[in-house]
Amino acid sequence: MAATMKKAVAEDVNVTFEDQQKINVFARNTSRVTELKDEIEIKKKELQNLEDACDDIMMLEDSVMIPYQIGDVFISHSQEETQEMLEAAKKAVEEEIESSQRRVESIQQVLGDLKIQLYAKFGNNINLEADES
Repeated sequence: MAATMKKAVAEDVNVTFEDQQKINVFARNTSRVTELKDEIEIKKKELQNLEDACDDIMMLEDSVMIPYQIGDVFISHSQEETQEMLEAAKKAVEEEIESSQRRVESIQQVLGDLKIQLYAKFGNNINLEADES
């Protein structure tokens, strides 16, 4: 009988417009975190490719012209110039990764606050955990 009472009390929780707004914000932010994490993985692969290119260039003989892609065209540069361009590209990608990671952290703080508020009101009637499938 006590279980039936708890169930009836739990089902009586009304969802207000503000609650729905919080749930929507939570869903959008969860989606954004997933997108940012995917972008970070892509940027990490790009960074690894740039590091591999730097390593390969170091193994070349001097005075070799190396084609470097800028947009849709390849322009030949000296080994030193190409190395500098790759280092600049690596630095830019690293900054993008750090920026995305900071954004993920800030969004996760917002998500944590929303989880506390929503679980406080709805308890077990709401599931805010991400599916790991």
